[in-house]
Amino acid sequence: MNRRKFINKSAVAGAGIATGASLMACNDLGTSTGDVDNTAFAKAQKENIKKPSPIAICTWGFSGATAKAGELLDNGANALDAIIAGVAVEEENIENTTVGIGATPDREGNVTLDACVMNSDGGCGAVLAVENIVNVAALARKVMEETPHVIIAGKGAEEFAYEQGFARQKLLTEERKEAWKEWLKTSDYKPEINIENHDTIGMLAIDSNGDIAGACTTSGLGYKMKGRVGDSPIIGSGLFIDNEVGGAVATGMGEEVLKTVGSFLIVELMRSGMSPQAACEEAIHRITKKGPRYKDFQIAYIAMNKSGETGSHCIHEGFTMMRYQNKINENILSSFYDTKNS
Repeated sequence: MNRRKFINKSAVAGAGIATGASLMACNDLGTSTGDVDNTAFAKAQKENIKKPSPIAICTWGFSGATAKAGELLDNGANALDAIIAGVAVEEENIENTTVGIGATPDREGNVTLDACVMNSDGGCGAVLAVENIVNVAALARKVMEETPHVIIAGKGAEEFAYEQGFARQKLLTEERKEAWKEWLKTSDYKPEINIENHDTIGMLAIDSNGDIAGACTTSGLGYKMKGRVGDSPIIGSGLFIDNEVGGAVATGMGEEVLKTVGSFLIVELMRSGMSPQAACEEAIHRITKKGPRYKDFQIAYIAMNKSGETGSHCIHEGFTMMRYQNKINENILSSFYDTKNS
């Protein structure tokens, strides 16, 4: 029996086999030279995954965001609609100094925002260094749905926003302006773990159809250099979704997330059979094993697989993840890398 026929017959026969065995077969397919038709296997694996009840998770303790997204999911909204509405709660929260209006400016006193989205079909959109627009996650969605592009930056993104009906709004509040002026007296730039790096809301959701979507939105590091962009709007680093596997999102020192393409890494680890928790832990390990520099910054990941299992892990203690499911909205303290024993 040739390899093609053997794999196809095995896939169909294995529809009822446990998930772990299915993932082992997936690994075998992944090592082929491209001549294998794995349609039957993919169908069998998909049918073997139990569809969870709608769920939304996000970075940090943004309970209002998950409550909004969860309410919409419970009422039948699709995952992307729920997420865009969920993160908008923080984009419009003037008390949040790291997302949307009221965010901390760059070194020159300008607030610039970054965001990206991914849908269950593999579509994605992102905007970088946008001024005067509050809901940049929604704008990233417009890039995905209304243009042939994936990323639009700076003035081009702002002008596109106006064309799409977004209102111009001043992002720098008087309170943040005064704080910036105070910062200028010393210009001391050293991000504080779990404070300055509390820079992102990333959200993942599964809707009643079992489809996954995600979004990530931020103002980036406070008092950053003009034009600086971190991981948050970069597909594969700040956010990655594969509707057959799951999704992941990052927060923390963006430069370090970019170096390992962390969110994509986590999804691929889940594809190979790891749980969301184990995949997040391995992604953090890829960073910490490079040397002691990690002691000076925070990175955290959250992840969710197709079955609705979730996980989170960070470098330093203190990161939390919000999780909404079945009308329960809970804040979960993340596991962390034990720096004392490293």
